[in-house]
Amino acid sequence: MKGVSKIYILFAVMTLAAYIDGQTEPPAQLKDPLFVEFETRAKEYSRERERLERELPPLAKKATPEEVMAHKEALRKAVQQYRGGAKQGDIFLPEISQQLKVVIAAQLDGADRVKLRKAVLEAENKAVQKRVNYPYPESQEILEMPPTLLMILPQLPKQLRYRFVGRDLLLVDRENLLIIDLMKDAVP
Repeated sequence: MKGVSKIYILFAVMTLAAYIDGQTEPPAQLKDPLFVEFETRAKEYSRERERLERELPPLAKKATPEEVMAHKEALRKAVQQYRGGAKQGDIFLPEISQQLKVVIAAQLDGADRVKLRKAVLEAENKAVQKRVNYPYPESQEILEMPPTLLMILPQLPKQLRYRFVGRDLLLVDRENLLIIDLMKDAVP
């Protein structure tokens, strides 16, 4: 697995260097109105999540691990309660999902697709309940996204991360590990 990560990092650095060297504006798909809509929805979630976190009692500078875990759990519960009616497709709208699948398939052709599919299917995260507004278990492996893919996907606010579980793409809150949304069959 470490070898695959090194390859992804090397490829990402080379791709980034070529991108910086060859052009000054972002790739065309980042200007896509559907991607702008997706980014707007992700930012709305982040703003509400930050608001909810501000309403919680602040953590002390020298908080114990138990206090940190209690704060994290309180934030998770507050977000879950706020998003009580959340469902699949709230952020990954159907038309956005369709466009993302096209972009992912175009990026992952040939050997890259085989490597990613193998890594995704071998990951130790099969016990994750892929349900919106449910926590991603801390005990499950978090499969890192290939950097080349991250470069072409819509940008996420700092609180959110893309994660693969099986062939599905999840949008996960990095701090409280809450599954915010999911897209079925993202990996071709």
